[in-house]
Amino acid sequence: MMMFLIGFFSGILGGMGIGGGTILIPGLVLLAGLSQHQAQGINLLFFLPVATASLIIHIKNKLIDYRIMIFAVLAGVPAAFGGAYLASITQEGLLRKIFGGFLIVAGLYEWFKK
Repeated sequence: MMMFLIGFFSGILGGMGIGGGTILIPGLVLLAGLSQHQAQGINLLFFLPVATASLIIHIKNKLIDYRIMIFAVLAGVPAAFGGAYLASITQEGLLRKIFGGFLIVAGLYEWFKK
C-alpha cells in the first residue's frame, strides 16, 4: 500500500510539472530500502507514462510552446545522457548528498521566490 501511495502522489506532482521524483526517489530509498541508483532508474521509467499522460492534457489545453520545446529537447537529450553517465559512476553516498542538496535548494527557491 505504501508503494501505491508513493506512486499516486508522485504521479500527481509529475502531472503538474513539479517533478514526481521529489517524492518517488526519497520514498523508494527510505521506505523501500532501494539504493539511490535503483531509485533514480525506477524514477526514469516512472516518468515515461506520467509525462505522456501530462503531455496529452497540456497539448489538448494548448499549453505547449513548440519553439521553446525544440531548444529544450535539443539541449536536454544530450545532457540526460551525460547526467546518466555521471550518476552511474558516482558513489551512492555522494549521489544521495547531491540529490538531497538539490531538493533543499529547489525547496528554498520555491519558498522564497516572489
